Amino acid sequence: MSWFESLILGLVQGLTEFLPISSSAHLRLTAAFAGWEDPGAAFTAITQIGTETAVLIYFRKDISRIVSAWFRSLTNKAMRQDHDAQMGWLVIIGSIPIGVLGITLKDQIEGPFRDLRLTATMLIVMGVILGVADRLAARDEVGGKHRAARERKSLRDLSVKDGLIYGVCQALALIPGVSRSGATISGGLLMGYTRESAARYSFLLAIPAVLASGAFELKDASEGGHVSWGPTVFATIVAFVVGYAVIAWFMKFITTKSFMPFVYYRVALGILIIVLVSTGALSPHAAESAG
Repeated sequence: MSWFESLILGLVQGLTEFLPISSSAHLRLTAAFAGWEDPGAAFTAITQIGTETAVLIYFRKDISRIVSAWFRSLTNKAMRQDHDAQMGWLVIIGSIPIGVLGITLKDQIEGPFRDLRLTATMLIVMGVILGVADRLAARDEVGGKHRAARERKSLRDLSVKDGLIYGVCQALALIPGVSRSGATISGGLLMGYTRESAARYSFLLAIPAVLASGAFELKDASEGGHVSWGPTVFATIVAFVVGYAVIAWFMKFITTKSFMPFVYYRVALGILIIVLVSTGALSPHAAESAG
């Protein structure tokens, strides 16, 4: 991998990780359209450490409160009723599905799941689901001619059941094209949470999964020697800087705006890929040699 490729891929990772459009799909598509080798699952997981570091810094106050309350709850029974302590447990519980499936389906993630036809299908299907979820949220927020606006749930209403459902939604993102934030935000909206609450828990829930995945891939890459470390580290730094800016923008955007622009984009991109693959202009396994 060249330094130019790492710069572009780092920018793509930072720009797309937190938007509901699938960063893994865009990394793969960028390589395919540019005629580069597939950056591979290891590159994706390692550069995600950069974007997740941006989450740690942006939500540092929330994370500090949650971690502190969670540790105190281990020895203080009264603290177990504290919202922040409960959030710590809910993040752990919600991380179980992706942890189990990530290990179980590792070979599929690095192989069959990277087929561009599957990526395109997931872009469209999850885009439609996000659109439906967004419409339901908008209907509750503004009401209608014959119905009053309905208050949506906040993170204080998060239960173990909802945390597990969020976790299953996050696990779907093991398939390129799904989008970690897109799946978890859609799940949250369908369960009745506000846009801001769904996005906030989505970002917090991703921390253990992404850092664990990155550490796992770092270990494998160090032993296997199949990663270009200089360009990969550079891409990770670029992803961190860009990712932090995107988080700040996105959290402000969702308080007043709809997710529909992302829905239209996902569907259009998915259709474009299907057309290109169907006409032979793009191989479903393009840029897969380094996968």
